[in-house]
Amino acid sequence: MTMPYYASPEQLMRDRSEYARKGISRGRSVAVLTYADGVLFIAENPSSTLHKVGEIYDRIGFAAVGRYSEFESLRVAGVRLADVRGYSYNRRDVTGRVIANAYAQTLGEIFTQQTKPFEVELCVAEVGETPEADQLYRLTFDGSVVDEPDFIVMGGQADAVTGHLRDHFRAGLDLRDALMVGVRALSASSPAMSGNGDGGLLPATQLEVAVLDRRRPKRAFRRVVGAALGSLLGDRSAGDATAEQAAEGATHAHTPSAPQPGTPAGLGDPAAPDTAGGTAGSGEGAGPQPGPADGEGGGTDGGADGGGRSS
Repeated sequence: MTMPYYASPEQLMRDRSEYARKGISRGRSVAVLTYADGVLFIAENPSSTLHKVGEIYDRIGFAAVGRYSEFESLRVAGVRLADVRGYSYNRRDVTGRVIANAYAQTLGEIFTQQTKPFEVELCVAEVGETPEADQLYRLTFDGSVVDEPDFIVMGGQADAVTGHLRDHFRAGLDLRDALMVGVRALSASSPAMSGNGDGGLLPATQLEVAVLDRRRPKRAFRRVVGAALGSLLGDRSAGDATAEQAAEGATHAHTPSAPQPGTPAGLGDPAAPDTAGGTAGSGEGAGPQPGPADGEGGGTDGGADGGGRSS
C-alpha cells in the first residue's frame, strides 16, 4: 500500500518563501527615498510602458518588484480601494497605512491558502505635510508589513544597494542630490553596468523616476521624464536638445512661468506647483488638475485602473 504524500506546514512555508524570494531576486532593484520636498521613487526599468512605480491616491504612491502581472493586479486593487473609501467617507480617510494593511491581508491570505505565493514585494509611500510625517511601508510576499525610515530597497541586489545608501544617504537632501545618491546605489550593483567599470551611472533610458511632492496642494504624484530627468542626471545631450527652445525665449526649467516639458514637481514655483512640467493633455503636470471636493470621488481621474498615469 502506498503512503500518501505528506509535508509539514513548516516545510510548506519554507518552500513557498524560498520560491517567492528567488522570483523577486531575479528582477531589477527599486529604491524609494525621502528627500526635502517629499518622496522619490527610482526604479531600474528599461520599459516605457510596464511601470514599477505608480499612483494610488492624492498623496500616496506605489512601487513594486517581482512578477509584473501580480503586482499590477495589486496596484489596481489598491486604486479601487482608495477610490471607494474616499467616496464613501472622506478623502482624508484614505491613508498609506490603510492601503498597506489591506495589501498585507491580501498577501498573507494568498501565501497561506494558495499553492503558489505572489512573487512580489511592495512599497506604499505617503507624503506628509512635513518630512517627519512621511511614511514608507514595506510589504513582503507573506503579508509582513514594516514601516521604514528614510529609504527602502527591493528586488535584485537589494542588500548591496541598501549598503550603499546606508553609507551615502542623508536626511534633507534636495531632489537632485537624492536622485544622484539613489542612481549611484542602483548603478553600483546593476548587472547592466558590470562591464562599464567604476563610476558609471545608469542612463536615463534605463530608469523610471517619480516623486511625491509635498508642495503640491492635491495630487502629489508626478513622473520625472525626458529632458528634466536628463538634466537632473547631468546629461549634456538633454541640455543640447532644449538649447534651440531656450534660444527662442523658453524659460529655464527652474523658472515656473514656462517650464520645459517633463519638468518634475519640485522644479517649479511652490506657490503654483501645478504648472511644473508635462505637456498639454498628458496628465503629467499639464497645468492645474481640477479635482472633486472632499467626499466626492476618489483620488485618481481614470477610474479603477488609475487613468493610465501609473500602469
